[in-house]
Amino acid sequence: MSSTPRTPSDLDPAIAARLKRGPDGLVPAIAQQYDTGEVLMLGWMDDEALHRTLTTSRCTYWSRSRQEYWVKGDTSGHVQHVRSVALDCDADTVLVTVDQVGAACHTGARTCFDADVLPVSGPDADPVSRSDADPVSE
Repeated sequence: MSSTPRTPSDLDPAIAARLKRGPDGLVPAIAQQYDTGEVLMLGWMDDEALHRTLTTSRCTYWSRSRQEYWVKGDTSGHVQHVRSVALDCDADTVLVTVDQVGAACHTGARTCFDADVLPVSGPDADPVSRSDADPVSE
């Protein structure tokens, strides 16, 4: 297989012209639960993956390791039903709000971001995530 996602794509040319892709032709795509705001995972999309996501209402990503497209949930059953898609202000990141069915992470966890919370010690840190774990008095 080729080392870059396939082209061309049927993505709307106006959208394609706005995208700022990395050297590999990809943009990061953040999946967020539509009703809670929970950040679920990060995947990668090229123009075709974005086109498929917009036209099927199912998240399609480009697998950098397998060098192929994959639709979230096709093998696991943990489907992402697309509610909305937005570009960030620089058009270099996609935010997809989804209704996640089951786990979003390949490990079986609900989200990819709950297992390895790093300690934060700055003055504005949440007391739960501070490295010293001292409660803050109100």
